[in-house]
Amino acid sequence: MSVTTRVTPPTVPTTLYATVGSPLGELLLSGQAAPDAPGGTALVSLALPGQKGAAGVLDGWVRDDAAFTEIARQLAAYFAGERTRFDIAYAEGPGATDFRRRVWRAVDAIPYGTTATYGQIAVQVGASGAGVRAVGSAIGRNPLLVVRPCHRVIGADGALRGYAAGLGHKERLLGLEGALPR
Repeated sequence: MSVTTRVTPPTVPTTLYATVGSPLGELLLSGQAAPDAPGGTALVSLALPGQKGAAGVLDGWVRDDAAFTEIARQLAAYFAGERTRFDIAYAEGPGATDFRRRVWRAVDAIPYGTTATYGQIAVQVGASGAGVRAVGSAIGRNPLLVVRPCHRVIGADGALRGYAAGLGHKERLLGLEGALPR
C-alpha cells in the first residue's frame, strides 16, 4: 500500500504597487502587505524614471494606491524638506545577497545632509582595496532608491559617481539635503 502525502507549496505574497508623483518624476513603488509595517506595507522596490535595471509592473501585480499611503506621505514630506529619515519597513526582493545586505545597511546609516565615499563604505563592510568595485556594484543594485540613500555615496575625490537613475537625479537629491560636494 502506498501513502500519498499532499504538500502545499509555500504561498508567494502578492506584490502590490502604486505610482507616486515627485520632483524627480513618477516613482514606481512595489511592496507586500505586512501588518506590522508602518502603514501596513513593506516596500520591496522604489524605482525612478530612467533608472537602469528598475523594476517594472509584472503580470500578477495588484495596483493598490491605499497600501502605499504612508510611504507616499513620507516621500512627499522628504521632497518638501520636512523629513530627514524614513520609517518604512522593507521586504527583501530578489537579488539580495549577504554582501549586498551589508553594503545596504552601511548606506542606510549615512545621515541626511552628509555623504560617504565608496571607499569608506568598503572599509565599513570589510571589503577595502579591490572591494571598492564590489561595493559600487552592490550600491548599483539597491532596489530602494531615495529611501535607502545610495545618492549619498560619492567618489573619493568628492565627485558624483554612478547612480542608477542618473547623475542629474543624484545631484537633485543631494541638493535637497544640502549635501552637494563643493
